[in-house]
Amino acid sequence: MKKTAKFLSLTVALFAGLSGTAQAADGFKIGTDLVSSYVWRGSDIGNSPAIQPALSYTFKDSGLVLGAWGSYAITSNSSSYRYQETDFYVTLPAGPFSVTVTDYYIPSPFTSNGDAFSFKNDGPNNAEVSLAYAQDNLSLLAAYNFAGNHYDHAKYIEAGYKVYDKDGYTGKVVVGAGNEVEYAASTGGTGFKVVNVGFSVSKDKYTGSYTYNPDTKQANFAFMASF
Repeated sequence: MKKTAKFLSLTVALFAGLSGTAQAADGFKIGTDLVSSYVWRGSDIGNSPAIQPALSYTFKDSGLVLGAWGSYAITSNSSSYRYQETDFYVTLPAGPFSVTVTDYYIPSPFTSNGDAFSFKNDGPNNAEVSLAYAQDNLSLLAAYNFAGNHYDHAKYIEAGYKVYDKDGYTGKVVVGAGNEVEYAASTGGTGFKVVNVGFSVSKDKYTGSYTYNPDTKQANFAFMASF
């Protein structure tokens, strides 16, 4: 549900989650993405186009990043619920590696506990720690839910690779797997399942991404414009 604008949204671009570890310029950074659908780690979240603002501050010398990222559905579903997500995170880079702690806050009218600062198992927050590696064309990600509504400590791993870089176009492929509890709910089993296979092509501010979830048998194509 993050990075500093979760490319492929926090999977609308295929180095999702925490893929980029290159140190950014210090100071504030602000922007927003418009996505035709919010696809995250192989699943369509919210079933709606969405606006996804991002704000971050990078500290000089250390490269430590504090940031906020959100996704807000433009339309409501059949239950008149409009998906909203507000994430806060801190990222510490170390060469090609980075460690990120993220709080995913997802309020819902269907739960009695909507406290933004509640980390009970029935609350709206899900805390995750992740380790990312990015070097040359390769990116790797491992994530673990450790607090709040953590879905029995759900885990996710992902590998991405840039396969094309020419004439301003960049092409990337990705494969990701998650444990049954959160990411691959269709079979009702346990253990890791491949849930995210796809590719994306980016040019300037625009990205088109195709994602297939082998577990749910669902496919999505998403378009993103970044500003």
